[in-house]
Amino acid sequence: MSRKTLLVAAAFAVAVVGWYLFRPERAFLDSRVSEAAPAPGDSVTVLLRGEFTSREHDGRGHAAVLRLGDGRRILRFTEFETLNGPDLQVYLLGSADAAGDRDLDAHGFLSLGALKGNAGDQNYEIPAGADLGKYRAVSVWCRRFGVNFTTAPLAPPGT
Repeated sequence: MSRKTLLVAAAFAVAVVGWYLFRPERAFLDSRVSEAAPAPGDSVTVLLRGEFTSREHDGRGHAAVLRLGDGRRILRFTEFETLNGPDLQVYLLGSADAAGDRDLDAHGFLSLGALKGNAGDQNYEIPAGADLGKYRAVSVWCRRFGVNFTTAPLAPPGT
């Protein structure tokens, strides 16, 4: 094989790997979700609430931890929006904010699963045994790169 062919093949391989890791097209494609809020007839108590603020990427909207009449707890995003990205997860954080994986390790976190969409209203079930007293914020976290896209510090209503 000629040197030119090897260079072209190497450049192509680097481009494919770069595309796979960064998925740049996702920054321009929204994945909108529109999940219903708990029914008005349900007994719903707001335990915690917060507003999303930008971290590595712009983020906005509201987060609330709700206790439903049947005892289940959900994390609800409303009017939520952030940049789309690879391997985005929803984490409850043991600190008011986290800048990287070291912060997650130091303060702890609870994964509620993959982000359903980078825009819109959505619900995430909180496991029954989770101690909400341990968590101070919710984060949309890029697991692939270990960065916090956006965070909503959580506090009881009225504080």
